[in-house]
Amino acid sequence: MTSSFEFHTYPARLSDAERDKALRVLRDGVAAGRLSHDTFIRRMELALAARRADELAALTADLRTEGRLARAVFGAVEAVSGFTVRLRRAWQAERLPKLLLPHPDTGHPLRIGRDPANGLRLTHETVSRVHAELSRRGGVWILRDLGSTNGTTVNGRRVVGATVVREGDQVAFGQVAFRLASG
Repeated sequence: MTSSFEFHTYPARLSDAERDKALRVLRDGVAAGRLSHDTFIRRMELALAARRADELAALTADLRTEGRLARAVFGAVEAVSGFTVRLRRAWQAERLPKLLLPHPDTGHPLRIGRDPANGLRLTHETVSRVHAELSRRGGVWILRDLGSTNGTTVNGRRVVGATVVREGDQVAFGQVAFRLASG
């Protein structure tokens, strides 16, 4: 009497390291702009639910990871391009017109916008009628965006509400930019 035994083999369970590697490739892909945010979220969900290595491989097949040499070359290119961007910004900052900070003793805020009643009237189409306000409180200058359409920025960062500004800061009202200076 012969008996045969059947053994069902199941693929080995994915290790956390394999799953983490796939998630890292997906994160790098979205950071490099090769995946949209929605695609990243969907693939991340699939990676967390994957049971086999081939399922993970399919999720990252179009996101090949570069070798050491390619990473070194890309890193060098990023460093050089970052330097040129910083150099261009510094060059432009020196060429910006100066916006003189009002004398601290005035006590009145400086309104900025297209409206003729403002203390600083800017007639550019990206500037709102009542765009921003510059005031002195507690020994510091405060720049407040007054709900402008195209925003107010300080050193390239959008102002939400109010922020402290100093001499030398770059401020922009819509697309009109200045460098703050004391009079």
